[in-house]
Amino acid sequence: MSNRPATDEHRKVSTVDGQGASSRDPLRVVRARGASRPAPSDTVRRAQRVAAVIPAKDESERIAATIRAARAIPSVDLVLVVDDGSTDDTQHVARAAGAVVVRHSHNRGKASAMETGAAVAAMRDADGEPPRLLLFIDADLGDTAVNTAPLVPPVLAGKADLSVAILPPQAGAGGHGIVLGLARRAIQAVSGGWTPKAPLSGQRCLTREAFEAATPLARGWGVETGMTIDLLEQGFAVVEVPCDLRHRPSGKDLRGYLHRAAQYRDIAYAISVRKVRRY
Repeated sequence: MSNRPATDEHRKVSTVDGQGASSRDPLRVVRARGASRPAPSDTVRRAQRVAAVIPAKDESERIAATIRAARAIPSVDLVLVVDDGSTDDTQHVARAAGAVVVRHSHNRGKASAMETGAAVAAMRDADGEPPRLLLFIDADLGDTAVNTAPLVPPVLAGKADLSVAILPPQAGAGGHGIVLGLARRAIQAVSGGWTPKAPLSGQRCLTREAFEAATPLARGWGVETGMTIDLLEQGFAVVEVPCDLRHRPSGKDLRGYLHRAAQYRDIAYAISVRKVRRY
């Protein structure tokens, strides 16, 4: 890491878009005001590799395509699936597709799966080599998972500690923005005014140092919001990157509304816990 002092100004960097061309609009790298951490180094971590970690539960229909796409991402040399208590053939399909598979005997939740994946990735790091970056990918992305590739360069180049994917509008999505607004306001409060576009996005690339600083992760659907808040409060740099991804959205039926209610509950709890810690 560089020893340059952090400033209160939002730094701007350029990265590459999904087609490999330089983006005309620089991405906004955000650090919380008054952050005491040094700014990330601008030196590319050329020898550093990436572990794609895929938490999965009952995703036997899509997991193989997701794994194949993840293996095609530049710098990814390890694809690791954490089967979180699936009742279908997810683990067997994942192994056949070439992933390293770790299985929870019962469902422990996404945060636990992410922590297990990071721990197993660390065990597979080579002695004397820098720890792999962690690229978290949702299991239902299928072939579009390869389009998480733009998340890697800002972190690999030392421009940011955490990059988060901004997804395009998803066909069939039925939310009304209530959960999204809750997460945005909480992050805005700790960032000094920055309003994230995708605070709930599970597609994230980050350094091992940043991941460890965010643990223990918030449980349930609060994991992403809690991670962003924790890292901003500790002075880590965060950037959002547009990625052309498609996943299975929650709809406007009863199941979708119950899903969003659970999201709201877990995110509100994660926010409340972090408010208490501040005082």
